[in-house]
Amino acid sequence: MLNVMKKTLLICCLLLCFSCKVDHDQKDHNYDVIVSENYLQPQETDQFMGGIRMIPIQTPKGEFKVWTKRVGNNPTMKVLLLHGGPGMTHEIYECFDGYFPQENIEYYYYDQLGSYYSDQPKDLSLWDLNRFVEEVEQVRVALGLNKDNFYLYGQSWGGILGMQYALKYQDNLKGLIISNMVASIPEYQKYSDEVLAPKLDSEVLEEIMSYEEKEDYANPRYLDLIVNNYYIKHVIRMPVGEWPDPVNRGFKHLNPEVYVTMQGPSEFGIKGDANLKYWDVKADLHKITVPTLSIGATHDTMDPAQMEFISEEVQNGRFLLCPNGSHLSQFDDQKIYFEGLIQFIKDVDNGVF
Repeated sequence: MLNVMKKTLLICCLLLCFSCKVDHDQKDHNYDVIVSENYLQPQETDQFMGGIRMIPIQTPKGEFKVWTKRVGNNPTMKVLLLHGGPGMTHEIYECFDGYFPQENIEYYYYDQLGSYYSDQPKDLSLWDLNRFVEEVEQVRVALGLNKDNFYLYGQSWGGILGMQYALKYQDNLKGLIISNMVASIPEYQKYSDEVLAPKLDSEVLEEIMSYEEKEDYANPRYLDLIVNNYYIKHVIRMPVGEWPDPVNRGFKHLNPEVYVTMQGPSEFGIKGDANLKYWDVKADLHKITVPTLSIGATHDTMDPAQMEFISEEVQNGRFLLCPNGSHLSQFDDQKIYFEGLIQFIKDVDNGVF
């Protein structure tokens, strides 16, 4: 009799567990269906402009407006894209349209102040890292992003901005993505000088350095040497004639005043009196506790080992290596790039990171 009671109790427990699992799975399925059905629903705040909003930004030099565009709706996964440069545009992320919508990830294109689609004031004092951090915070507030949904993505210079933002405002973040950026400009310069430069043909390197020594950075021959011997190996690993249109438009729309002020005129690291020349947050990475993905690429302009270092130093990190990629690995190692990026976003959203 006792054995029968035990068996009956066991069966009841199993049925209860199965029932709970079915209910839970059904709820998850129903939620996913609702999110999918609402993904393309317009919002009153930006429907008239097709998702575009010009957001007013307060600066020490007055008010200006920056351009943003929302794609999709998702209450728990919203990604703000910080472009590189500095002074580039959102255009080099148009390939995200081929991946994020089918995963129901809401995302925001954004041209930082000074970039092509935003206001472009001429005051060089505005091209300052800390001011850009405050700009991102104002954009976050205007878009209604918060710790329950806000993923901040930054590539290259955008990665610098993302790390610096997280060190001040990580309480507002759900996740942080640092793509193709190291945590130290001196480390970047060292890798460029000691690893990448010696790999160039000696005659090509000598000619490039002759222009650098003369600071003749605008010379068409210098630019031709850089593009055809360096960019196609370490920036985007494709013949120039095959570069995607968004990349070409992004370079065409670059604001040189922002770029040179912060990055400097050289394409071999950051030189001269560029204001990012000594930026280094390696010693502060341990302060970042929010889930963080660092994306590196084997053929990047920067050391992939230093990108992996970021994932090891933050409190809750993951590293994604794009073995065939370079600095714009969202194009030249696209499948690996987006699989890892989307997996991170969803893992954090599902609480399994």
